[in-house]
Amino acid sequence: MKPRSIGPAGMSGRITAIDAVVSNPDIIYVGAASGGVWKTTSGGINWEPIFDKEATLAIGALAIQQDNPAVVWVGTGEGNPRNSLNGGYGIYKSLDAGKTWKLMGLEKTRHIHRIVIDPKNPNTVYVGAIGSPWGEHPERGVYKTTDGGATWKRVLFVDEKTGCAELVMDPTNPNKLFAAMWQHRRQPWTFNSGGPGSGLHVTIDGGETWTKLTSKEGLPEGELGRIGLAIARSRPDVVYALIESKKNALYRSTDGGAKWKMMNDNMDEIGDRPFYYSEIYADPKNENRLYTIYSEVNESEDGGKSFSKLLPYSGVHPDHHAWWIHPEDPSLIIEGNDGGLNISRDMGKNWRFIDNIPVGQFYHINVDMAHPYNVYGGLQDNGSWAGPGYTWKDNGIRNYYWQPVMFGDGFDVTPDPDNDRFGYAMSQEGSLGRYDLETGICENNQTHPSGCEMKVRFNWNSALLLDPFDNNTIYYGSQFVHKSTNKGDTWEIISPDLTTNDPEKAKARRKWRDNDGCYRG
Repeated sequence: MKPRSIGPAGMSGRITAIDAVVSNPDIIYVGAASGGVWKTTSGGINWEPIFDKEATLAIGALAIQQDNPAVVWVGTGEGNPRNSLNGGYGIYKSLDAGKTWKLMGLEKTRHIHRIVIDPKNPNTVYVGAIGSPWGEHPERGVYKTTDGGATWKRVLFVDEKTGCAELVMDPTNPNKLFAAMWQHRRQPWTFNSGGPGSGLHVTIDGGETWTKLTSKEGLPEGELGRIGLAIARSRPDVVYALIESKKNALYRSTDGGAKWKMMNDNMDEIGDRPFYYSEIYADPKNENRLYTIYSEVNESEDGGKSFSKLLPYSGVHPDHHAWWIHPEDPSLIIEGNDGGLNISRDMGKNWRFIDNIPVGQFYHINVDMAHPYNVYGGLQDNGSWAGPGYTWKDNGIRNYYWQPVMFGDGFDVTPDPDNDRFGYAMSQEGSLGRYDLETGICENNQTHPSGCEMKVRFNWNSALLLDPFDNNTIYYGSQFVHKSTNKGDTWEIISPDLTTNDPEKAKARRKWRDNDGCYRG
């Protein structure tokens, strides 16, 4: 059977890596969380997938050898460890601008977040391996090759819990690099960011030796978490570090990292959720212009003392993960987020959304029994949708045939067998709605029994099931099984607590409710 694309194409999906050819920025490579690598030679007008035949489609890093753009490196396994991240299988290299690829090793690193090429000796390449968040293993840290990937040496390793979350090179001295090491661990019920393994390290001899910077140099005291790094290309002595600690803050050094000063600890300005995004970028022509990318994007003109909103939580899709600035023309910025790719040619004042990179991530799909039948599904951070599996019209499926039924992160969508006009859709943390395709209205179905004062714990992606013998009956899962016999109008709890009900795990879930689940009272 030959698959065919039926859409929807009104949205894209999570973009994790971007690089472009400096001498010809119309050539752009883009990596997706689970959609492979895409390439354009027309400045984003036309795109083609160039990585579909490899072992994995989860992309964490991209790097072009700028003095010979036919050489492209790809690190697999995304580096922002949410609960639904995708693992990789090492690092790949192309010698023909993405036509063919060769696996170059590091398969056990699982997640590669950064690739840095020595501009003076491109056979020397550094890789920041964040490692798997789900368990302890030794294949983490900073790796280096001096023979174009034929062999690798791990040049920085802390322990089996700690990986490299960021790696930046001094543009004037390729032997000087900063590495942000990050201890982290994901569990089914929580996520732990930080620990004694985390820290900021610097080398001045190409990774032969490293120095860990501490509070003696002006960094925060105590255990650290994830760290974002940026070196100002126009003045490399200016280095920025966005540090997760007891009090998250932005730090700046003006002497190449010898001494640091705290510049800003306002979370509304420097960013939130470091485990999901902790990246900062300096304008290549102005060391005082700084971008912090997170749920939104903020811009500083005074070296991080203050920030203004460049991209609010609207317009351009939020949750920003990738950022590329042309080193000679900072008005050209390419941005990747949970909803796809955007390009600006006026320093972020206006943006063009790239609507033809189909890398949306469906959590679940379903179909109804209409004729022609319809397909339903929920997308990561792009809502839930309904659209035709085929049509009677000779022009095929148009994008406007697809209809949103619920917003947020989309999961299960289940049409009502009695009437395809209606159905049920889920969003994160236990939200459940009953939609009407004709009116476009989605009404919340409160799964809490009337008068119940118990706290109800829902997973990020909860469980929904229609009774196959009774179309009026729905089951929904928290720590209890919830049942409705009237299409969601009222609910009862029909089971005891089916979990371990461990108070420590419940406490941890409340802490990380934005990513793993929540209590609903």
